[in-house]
Amino acid sequence: MRCGPGDPQAAICLVFLVVVVVLGLASAWVAPHDPNETDLNAVNAAPLSSGHLLGGDSTGRDILSRLLYGAQQTLFACLVVLVVSMLLGVITGLAAGFYRGRFETVANWVSDVIMSTPGIILLIALYTRTGANILAAMATYGLIVAPSYFRLVRSVTLGVRSELYVDAAKVVGLTDLRIVGRHVLWAVRAPVIIQSAFVLASAISIEAGMGFLGLTDPGKASWGSVLQEAFGNIYNNKAGVLWPALLITLTVLSFVLLGNALRDVLQSSARIKPLSSRDRRQVMRTFREDLGPTAASEAEVVRADAALSIRGLRIGYPDETGGVREVVHGVDLDVRRGEIHGLVGESGSGKSQLAFATLGVLPREAFVLGGSIHMDGKDLLADASHLRALRGRRIAYVPQEPMSNLDPCFTVGAQLTHALRAVRETTKQEAERELLALLARVGIKDPERVFRQYPHEISGGMAQRVLICGAVASDPDVIVADEPTTALDVTVQAEVLELLRELRDERSLAVILVTHNLGVVADICDTVSVMRDGHIVERTDVDTLFQSPDEDYTRELLASARRVEIAEV
Repeated sequence: MRCGPGDPQAAICLVFLVVVVVLGLASAWVAPHDPNETDLNAVNAAPLSSGHLLGGDSTGRDILSRLLYGAQQTLFACLVVLVVSMLLGVITGLAAGFYRGRFETVANWVSDVIMSTPGIILLIALYTRTGANILAAMATYGLIVAPSYFRLVRSVTLGVRSELYVDAAKVVGLTDLRIVGRHVLWAVRAPVIIQSAFVLASAISIEAGMGFLGLTDPGKASWGSVLQEAFGNIYNNKAGVLWPALLITLTVLSFVLLGNALRDVLQSSARIKPLSSRDRRQVMRTFREDLGPTAASEAEVVRADAALSIRGLRIGYPDETGGVREVVHGVDLDVRRGEIHGLVGESGSGKSQLAFATLGVLPREAFVLGGSIHMDGKDLLADASHLRALRGRRIAYVPQEPMSNLDPCFTVGAQLTHALRAVRETTKQEAERELLALLARVGIKDPERVFRQYPHEISGGMAQRVLICGAVASDPDVIVADEPTTALDVTVQAEVLELLRELRDERSLAVILVTHNLGVVADICDTVSVMRDGHIVERTDVDTLFQSPDEDYTRELLASARRVEIAEV
């Protein structure tokens, strides 16, 4: 975790906790008095009294010394809770998630029973049998919180055990113990570390609460017992309550905030930290200066017959060194009404980046280094509000993986209706009537039944038709289709492509079709742009591309596609 200028809150919390731990361990050397030493002259002494920095309690004991020695018991309690809960929760969670079966069923039942048990009442009942035994009490509390680790680890393990690399490890002969230790345990480390911060915070609260209730050894100093004594003497020494309450609060708060910081760092999906706003502005300024006046003037040349024009588009991402790695390099693209323009290239060539920039949905860490996207004579990149106003209305999107782009919590009809009413002023009844007609138009035989169904109740091909229906419902001018047939079988692919062609002809749509499938390009596209390493290396009509391509890279793509077809035959 990065603690410093990048995250001052985490740094402050970590420093505070380290100071508490060090002072607690060194209390025998740094405490000015023995925790049980009484001084009649220090009874209810005020803070900053001679020899008593935080004052004295009702029996003349030094409050600072008792808090320092009490930190030892708090640290011991935290260690016991953490070890017991992690051992029980992590081990059983790994076993239940990896092996499942009867053990998982029994472990789930035991976990539910323990979580339904009122913890503080159980600890009070335990006190009647064991007395002021802090080890037994904290071990019991560790057992009570172990299900939090169990549920967390089991959930992560269930996801990891189905990964292909785990199957590959089994195939090469690795034992279950080595697979769990090397692959599964590594995957659960981050959530376990985060959970541990919150468990430590709760352990401090419970230990202090038990001391406050008088359930700890009165002969040993603890934060809770100091708070209890001060609370009972609050009318004679009001300041005495402040110090233990403040120490407990700050320590618990530090663990909670540190846990939040750990969560942000360890569970972040982006491995590279996004640039700050100031750094982004500096990078943008540098790249625009590098473009020069010639590139800027070329960006203003836009074809009059184009529904959408892209000029000199540059997209970059932060790299590991704090600099910027450019992934799309000055791309120009025109899409006319009634035209299906294919973007083809290998993975990582920049096709999807170009499509996402057109939609204004680039990842947060990405930024546009230069260029423009024109529609109706306006630069969409220069006016984010105008782009938002067009998105969903004039520019629509058909994604890949149709099943993952529909919310499983709502019916198909509810999602389509909500989306249409968000971009157009219409009543719910009118929207439903129009959408039912569109569902029938896109080839769904029983639109009323599908309208009432949830996404998991329909097939992948039907889900893609639903998404196409949602895209054309607002009557857009441009549709960006990102690999719209990737997750579909061959028969359904042909039907979806035919549907896109028919809708293009009926509505005079301009379509940007992102694909790596040259068969799809040959079937449906009018014009093709071939991308490689962020550049458009060739642009021509589809017939010319397949009959006499100009670029060696294009010929390599065509040759590789033919080899695949021959191999399949």
